[in-house]
Amino acid sequence: MTPIWSGLSIGAVYALIAIGYNVVFIAYTTFNFAHAQLMMFAIFVTYWGLVVAELPVLLIFAIAAVGVGLIALLEEFVAIRPVKGAHAHLVTTLGMATLLDGTTRLIWGDQVLKVPAVGSDATFTLLGGRISVPEVVLVVSVVAIAVAMIVYSRRSLTGLALLAMAEDRDAALLRGINVKRLALGAFVFTGVLAGLTGPLVGPKTFAVSTLAAALALKGFVALAIGGFGSLPGALLGGFLVGLVESLTGRWLGSQLPTIMVFVVLLLILMLKPTGLFGTTRERMV
Repeated sequence: MTPIWSGLSIGAVYALIAIGYNVVFIAYTTFNFAHAQLMMFAIFVTYWGLVVAELPVLLIFAIAAVGVGLIALLEEFVAIRPVKGAHAHLVTTLGMATLLDGTTRLIWGDQVLKVPAVGSDATFTLLGGRISVPEVVLVVSVVAIAVAMIVYSRRSLTGLALLAMAEDRDAALLRGINVKRLALGAFVFTGVLAGLTGPLVGPKTFAVSTLAAALALKGFVALAIGGFGSLPGALLGGFLVGLVESLTGRWLGSQLPTIMVFVVLLLILMLKPTGLFGTTRERMV
């Protein structure tokens, strides 16, 4: 069971990245390729707060959430708003990702930094496998976040407006929805979410300047498996990628996990091209 618990915990990290991708996709019909960098920056802020500044835990959560939220706000103004079209956004957000990678290396260097747990780091046996308290907190928190977001998107006026905007931006505008403000709010929310969850992710991934590249790749694969625009799909896709990666590493060796993840992706897309929870839309032309 130990590889399963390990797979679920790292899968929760991939699910968080996929959820961030999905929210931006729903708001803008494009992807923020710098979202993994936002998560990485939050992890480094957590390291600084816990190890260097020795700040209270709640203050670290607040600094990470506000700081990364402000970075997301800046990114929206410089990389999303000035350009038009999904293809252009992919280029500009990739440029922002490169800028954040360089900034992280400039501030913290290339060394691997161990991020302490914000609470207990005890390890215990659960159903015959070993798992740590931070891993349990991470998995439970990600599931709770995903469920809360799913309920909010279906039960609240803001969530329904966002879904309407994703379906037809022009029609939503004509119905009185402030499309620009709602999209901006969704984009900043992904940054705040990355900041809030950074202290939970850090003990699992450590803080290293190359982390974002790995998270971005696996998070996008999780998104493709679950289906673009589907929050349940992002959650399930993240856990599936984590389990495949962990079990493959345990039984087939350390050289094959990434290969097997893409094999699973190809198999799922051949059976269901839109992903497990993705849907196709028919329009009159």
